Amino acid sequence: MAQRADLHTHTVASDGTCTPTENVRYAKEAGLAAVAITDHDTVAGIAEAMKAGEDIGMEVVPGVEISTVANGQDIHVLGYFVPYEDTQFDEELSKLRDTRHERNKLLIARLQELGIDISLEKVYARKSGTDKNIGRPHIAEELMELGVVSSMQEAFDKYLGKGAAAYVNPPRISPLEAIKLIKRFGGAAVLAHPGLYDDDDLVEEIIVYGLDGIEVYHPDNSEEQRKHYLQLASDYGLVVTGGSDFHGWRGEEPYHAMLGSSTAEVDALNQLRKIAETRKA
Repeated sequence: MAQRADLHTHTVASDGTCTPTENVRYAKEAGLAAVAITDHDTVAGIAEAMKAGEDIGMEVVPGVEISTVANGQDIHVLGYFVPYEDTQFDEELSKLRDTRHERNKLLIARLQELGIDISLEKVYARKSGTDKNIGRPHIAEELMELGVVSSMQEAFDKYLGKGAAAYVNPPRISPLEAIKLIKRFGGAAVLAHPGLYDDDDLVEEIIVYGLDGIEVYHPDNSEEQRKHYLQLASDYGLVVTGGSDFHGWRGEEPYHAMLGSSTAEVDALNQLRKIAETRKA
């Protein structure tokens, strides 16, 4: 495992339940060579993770997962080796967090219309701080506590996921704009969990625009999809990446999957590093 890296993990800086330090420790325990912190639309957890990595001898990759919309659905673009201490970059991400806040308000309103006694205030009380970086998993937790659903999966299937009863998708930047943003600030751009989108024409369109890599190894990509995306990576010269999409723990189970369960080769990480270094030069 020492030649592998988990390039997709979340912390309490967005909708994970573990601290950045805990993610780094889990990566060390899993025998990984490196771990990326890729919180949704924020780099707030990276400084702590970098310090933890220095303390225990684990490479930490500064990353972000940018929320975008295309063809009426969520598309996520991962950025690696982004400038997490750059205030200008964080200002750009702040605009995306504001959009996330607006989406949360619409989701809560839709749930209330369905007769569910849920409030924005109670959902936001689930996370400390004032950065508005609340996501659908926080709303799902509240639905579970209210007894409306019995699991995170049920919450997404019935209410929060694509096509579900309360699903909403306000205007956001496009995946192409996210790629442009990541590249402008010297990062490498990778399409997250392409198997979730059920739209390979769109995936190929995003690739052609200028992706650097594609997340082939992800818990939600089937074996057939992995083979397909490996072929696309070969056809277009993309870096083949992978990550667990670890969000910490919901009850006794890891959500989406345990850190280290889906990984990329260290060579892929080095390729992303070289791409980013070239853009920063």
